[in-house]
Amino acid sequence: MMDNASLFFSQDTNKKDFTEVLHEVQEYLSSKYATLISHNPHDQKQQIMAYINKFLTDYKLGVEGLDFDVLAEKLYSEMAEFSFLTEYLFSNNVEEVDINAWNCIRIYYSDGRIVPARENFNSPSHAVDVIRRILHKSGMILDFSQPVIRGHLSNKIRITVFGNPVTDHDKGVAASIRIINPQKLGREEFIRNETATPEMLDFLSLSLRYGVSMCVTGATGSGKTTLMSWILSTIPDDKRIITIENGCREFDLVKTDKDGNVMNNVVHLTTKESDDPKQNIDQEKLLEFTLTANPDVICVGESKSAEAMAAQEAARTGHAVITTTHANSCSATYYRLVTLCRQKYSMDEKTLHNLVTEAFPIVLFTKRLEDNTRKIMEITECEIDENGHRSIRTLFRYNVISNNYVDGKVQITGHFEKVNDISSGLKKRLLENGMPANILNELLKGGTAT
Repeated sequence: MMDNASLFFSQDTNKKDFTEVLHEVQEYLSSKYATLISHNPHDQKQQIMAYINKFLTDYKLGVEGLDFDVLAEKLYSEMAEFSFLTEYLFSNNVEEVDINAWNCIRIYYSDGRIVPARENFNSPSHAVDVIRRILHKSGMILDFSQPVIRGHLSNKIRITVFGNPVTDHDKGVAASIRIINPQKLGREEFIRNETATPEMLDFLSLSLRYGVSMCVTGATGSGKTTLMSWILSTIPDDKRIITIENGCREFDLVKTDKDGNVMNNVVHLTTKESDDPKQNIDQEKLLEFTLTANPDVICVGESKSAEAMAAQEAARTGHAVITTTHANSCSATYYRLVTLCRQKYSMDEKTLHNLVTEAFPIVLFTKRLEDNTRKIMEITECEIDENGHRSIRTLFRYNVISNNYVDGKVQITGHFEKVNDISSGLKKRLLENGMPANILNELLKGGTAT
């Protein structure tokens, strides 16, 4: 049943372009701004919506193809939220929004689809206005003097923006908005999506649980953070996990029961930047203090600078450490870590290579293939013999069999392969760290360990 406003609105409406209606409503609301200030977001939305409804009704304004309620919500989203991007940013099946220009936007879905957005911005300046609104949440300002910005909208949404003059003025902005693990994938989803086999997942989970440090490597968007979040979620609730992230928090590992009581033992930490370099709190400093905070498992969200040195030091002192970095293979990961460690100390490469291979015996390489599926392409162990000689042992591998176009889409077929068992040295270490012999035997036989 239509309310009076909708009924009146539908009978005699002055149809205009949406942009024109938006401009008129914005001007009207600017005169009411002082009365719209509220500490309660729900109350503030109700106030704004009431003014929008009144203005549309009083002036009988409408837009072709939009009924009264839809138009009012669209106007509210445009002014108080993030325009048409809002529905994508808070969807549970969108992983990324890439903006190439004000009129060229691509949406990346969790099921692998990449499709154009249903709407575009109205103009280059409109795109800049909306992106500035998002960056405002991070306390960031996009302007001519700061045309490249990285910020966050929430713990789960990070954004990288390129504005004028590093982009063409007539394009507005270019941006990548990444939504981290919108569906919080679990073991069964990884198996169903053929990201890994049950045996591979069990091996990674149990290795970290029993004190074996590891590095997750791969390109941006390959699923590193999502996978690492799941591995951490399998750690027993009584073990203390401390996560260290740069800029904004992406992990959400706290478990609660139906009454809201916290069930596990987790501390989430993020860095803090300051105009005074002495007041900066970076990942390296957080890691230094974390070592004296009784951690069982330490997660360094991403090793991309001198914190790599501190992370490998922590791993070599007996702590279970998991981190990510960007590299194009398991073996290349160690050389990448060496390069990062040299930003802290100018040691020779061989010494640093020995340190990082000792620190992170396990490396797993993730990749997003051309069909947009994500795979753990390889899991390796760095075996160190009694003479200190290092050798890379491939434990698991994904083999691509074919790569074809089917109905205009890439289709990849392949299979996972167990290549080698873990070394005797790693078996000994797992047992010494408390892994029951029967669980280790199940892992070695390829069964599901519990």
